[in-house]
Amino acid sequence: MEETPVLAWIIFGGLMTVLLTLDLFVFHRKAHEIHLKEALLGSAFWIGIALIWNVVVWQWLGPEQGLNFLTAYLVEKSLSVDNLFVFLLIFSAFAVPAMYRHRVLFWGIFAALVLRGAFIAFGIAILGTFHWMIYLFGALLLWAAWKIAFTEKKDFDPEQSRMVRITRKFVPVTNQYEGGKFMTRANGRRAITPLFLVLIVINGIDIVFAADSVPAVLAITTDPFIAYTSNAFAILGLRALYFALESGLGHLRYLNEGLAAILAFVGIKMIGSEFFHFSSLISLGVIVGILGIAVVASLIAEKRNRV
Repeated sequence: MEETPVLAWIIFGGLMTVLLTLDLFVFHRKAHEIHLKEALLGSAFWIGIALIWNVVVWQWLGPEQGLNFLTAYLVEKSLSVDNLFVFLLIFSAFAVPAMYRHRVLFWGIFAALVLRGAFIAFGIAILGTFHWMIYLFGALLLWAAWKIAFTEKKDFDPEQSRMVRITRKFVPVTNQYEGGKFMTRANGRRAITPLFLVLIVINGIDIVFAADSVPAVLAITTDPFIAYTSNAFAILGLRALYFALESGLGHLRYLNEGLAAILAFVGIKMIGSEFFHFSSLISLGVIVGILGIAVVASLIAEKRNRV
């Protein structure tokens, strides 16, 4: 496998800096509630940027890398949708005002970009040193598929969260939100607001989700550039996707089954990589097919319920 040119990393880093700066200081400079139209336009923007980058990768690094990027992007994007259910539960449990949810998600995703880079680098290093770990990663994906398919989602209770209890034990937390502030002063000393507590919980949850999504991406490619950039673009569009789907998540009733099938596929692909090989095009076709079936089945079931 040819090493990715340093220039590609520099261009990617510059693009990420520009996009994040525009998002925080231009598009969302003032805190406000994000409605459906803005969310749909934002989601279309981030998907469009990812597809343009995919074309650049295809032309610069070749068709194989272009297909790997698109497949990894779709896998991460699909698995990220499952995160949205958890975000919705967390925001509801903490009664986060709608106008401040984007701020929490922005910094949560910024932290996720750093953590995913570390996890991907660690995963690639482990697979490069201990090749047998590929079977462990594959088994982890199969277990995650079973968990998603057969484990019932529960409401999030802040008082039962270990992260919340530990944070409250060592750091003063105010009882009320202070606008969009993460920190304030209470009783003459520094304290964090419930908004910062939500940020801590979301980052902790993302680490848990990374245990599923990172091995899934590494089952498709172990090229650091393709693995990380596909993750980054999928994560960047997660905020807009959350607000676009916030009111419609419950209608995708077969989403869990679809995500479980995708994880099972990439898990089997990883475990069986020594014995059979799925081309990038076949992998992409299988994943798109699974997603399409899950969405169409959900829409049909929803239509029948209305009759």
